[in-house]
Amino acid sequence: MKSILCLLFSLMTLTSIYSQVGLGLTSGIDIYQRYSNADSIAYGSAGSLLANVFVGPKIWVGGDKVSLSLEAQANIGLLGLAVKDYKGLGMVAFPIIGRLNFQGLSGLDKEGKMGFSIGGGIQYNKTELYYLSNSFEDRGVDRSFFRTYIVETAVGFGMSGFSGAVYLRYGYDPNSTANSFNLGLQFDFNIPKLKSITDPASEL
Repeated sequence: MKSILCLLFSLMTLTSIYSQVGLGLTSGIDIYQRYSNADSIAYGSAGSLLANVFVGPKIWVGGDKVSLSLEAQANIGLLGLAVKDYKGLGMVAFPIIGRLNFQGLSGLDKEGKMGFSIGGGIQYNKTELYYLSNSFEDRGVDRSFFRTYIVETAVGFGMSGFSGAVYLRYGYDPNSTANSFNLGLQFDFNIPKLKSITDPASEL
């Protein structure tokens, strides 16, 4: 909670310094995701390949070279499972992420260029989403949401309110063995900037 409040305070501070503010959406796919419960009763990890999608709102504050963004996602792994001991199907995560974005990933730059970002936040994860088999429930296995603190880095290309990037995110819980891992492709849409796209040839 403290980290979220700090991010909000930073956003408000930057708003008073910079004139550029963007509001839009983020979406994409996880090429691979893996979440590990802090569970000693049964195998705690589950993974999912390719059939993973996410979407959520995003806000940017800053300039064309550097910006700060805040986003929240709903990320679902439709076919996530534990291969070692199948207990159920599906995975879901809700990350809340603050990022420092540079160059092409600033979300506020009109020129097309490469860029990168670094960030972190909190992620709430759940495995065996659709059901947990009765045999594991009888053993006392509980698949409730668990929290991880996340760090993330991304590299990609962006221009005029649109960007695409490859990102790597890792999460951990300092009080247990729980962790999370996400590798994927993310696409951001800064709606006001998208509306201002013009054809350079028309300005000649």
